[in-house]
Amino acid sequence: MLSWLALYVTHSILGLASGSHLAYATEFYIYDTIKIFLLLSVIIFAVSAIGSYFPPERTKKILSHKKKFIGNVTAPLPGIVTPFCSCPAVPADKRRDQVRK
Repeated sequence: MLSWLALYVTHSILGLASGSHLAYATEFYIYDTIKIFLLLSVIIFAVSAIGSYFPPERTKKILSHKKKFIGNVTAPLPGIVTPFCSCPAVPADKRRDQVRK
């Protein structure tokens, strides 16, 4: 689906010759850039939605009732499931409050 866009930009807009190394590299770069952008958008949206249902206080409350060993073993699981930076998932009003401090 995205490959036609990469082909169009490479050959029609940029005018690169089909079959050349530069055209192949440009197609690959455009295709992967769009694909990574879309994947990150979906993942950031999903992590933000999950974060709204499970705030840090709720997670801390759930893990604090366990024995120390079990809590230490289960605490990294949310980070393993979502191994992405949550920086873009912070709501704007929280950023504003942090800047004021």
